[in-house]
Amino acid sequence: MKRLVFLLATIGFSIFAYGAYIPAKAVLAQYLINDAWNDSIRTGEIQKPWGWADMHPVMKLSSNKHNKNLIVLSGDKGNSLAFAPGYNINSYQPNQGGTTVISAHRDTHFRFLKEVSIDDVFEVTDRRNNTASYSVSDIKIIDATKQDISINSNQDELKLITCYPFDTIIAGGPLRYVVTAKLI
Repeated sequence: MKRLVFLLATIGFSIFAYGAYIPAKAVLAQYLINDAWNDSIRTGEIQKPWGWADMHPVMKLSSNKHNKNLIVLSGDKGNSLAFAPGYNINSYQPNQGGTTVISAHRDTHFRFLKEVSIDDVFEVTDRRNNTASYSVSDIKIIDATKQDISINSNQDELKLITCYPFDTIIAGGPLRYVVTAKLI
């Protein structure tokens, strides 16, 4: 009987430890990403959040109304999006005359987008500590299998993109929630 109790206690502790590992890793990653961002601002150079990272902070996305200050990482693939919003490297840098595209998961960093409305203001700060302000001008839902997300070369704008619908149980459908904001 003691062996069974010990075995069950060991299994229970193992499950608890594994369950605690993921949130602890997420908290540590945010600390390291913010630290790398602050070092980037201080030095003006690329700073990786950890030595083996294949991404780095490139900008900060802020919204006073939504109480958000999000560090945006280079790239918008799974390796970046697991930790923070990601900057599409095929789009323009902020305040450079074209579309800046930032994506994030609908159930983590961009969950708040469902509360965004026309005329909300976002600020984007680059590694040189230059800030550009954008006002939301359009919100739409598109089917990514039928419509591309346009990247304009002649209009300074910000596009925030996440999967849609926000509260679906199964992720990964073709719908995208696209918030477009124009440079103020």
